[in-house]
Amino acid sequence: MPRLMKVEAAIAALDGGGIVAVPTDTVYGLAAEVGQPLAVATLFTLKYRPTFVPIPVMVDSVEQIQFLGVEWPDEAQGLTDAFWPGALTIIVTVPHELSVMLGGENDTAGFRIPDDDILRRMMAVLGPFAVTSANEHGEKPCYSAQEVLERFASREELTGAIDGGERSGDVSSVVDLSVTPWRVLREGAVSTAELARVLN
Repeated sequence: MPRLMKVEAAIAALDGGGIVAVPTDTVYGLAAEVGQPLAVATLFTLKYRPTFVPIPVMVDSVEQIQFLGVEWPDEAQGLTDAFWPGALTIIVTVPHELSVMLGGENDTAGFRIPDDDILRRMMAVLGPFAVTSANEHGEKPCYSAQEVLERFASREELTGAIDGGERSGDVSSVVDLSVTPWRVLREGAVSTAELARVLN
């Protein structure tokens, strides 16, 4: 049964291949270390998420993205400088193995640096996290740790949750730079006009 966890215990659980619910700058997310493929696969099971719906990656720095073998293009760096840390997911081309593990079909993956100190502190220690909103696929996300624990009370796959207080619920924008011209897949906290100002 999942429980409330302190940050140090959550880091140990993730490092051991577990899944922990974490506060992000938007909603609560279910996190697994990208370096733990079995844990990433369990995220799909825990959420009842179709395996062809890719899970984005959160990082503490662009260097962590490049460490995964990803080439970070100039357009992406421009968006990084303008909007990170923040609620913008940037999709770029990635190595095939990484795309497959995350559920991608086109050798692409989405990345962002969240504007949340707890989460970034954990990633500074462990490296990139695969993070998907804390809810069953198609259901509304959780805005508090208590809500996560209630919703996933019977799920053994979830080790626990970190209490970071209430979250705002603002969704992140998603922009795909793997195609030409670039396209917005979801407009959220960052408007299409703001993205166009940087990219054009």
